[in-house]
Amino acid sequence: MEITLNNEPLKLDGESITVEKLLEVKRYTFRLRIVRVNGRLIDRDSYAQEVIRDGDTVQVIYLMSGG
Repeated sequence: MEITLNNEPLKLDGESITVEKLLEVKRYTFRLRIVRVNGRLIDRDSYAQEVIRDGDTVQVIYLMSGG
């Protein structure tokens, strides 16, 4: 399958993948982040159930603070 991840095309094996598995595969381990699939904000508690399919657009955004 092919998705768009952070504005870049990405090919993955299989027909679908969960948000949790995608974060694991890409080694996105920073805890302060949000994930959007096709513009819809995904609740952290739903990462294991939320399925990403061929053609979806995914954004992983890291939240930073400073001062």
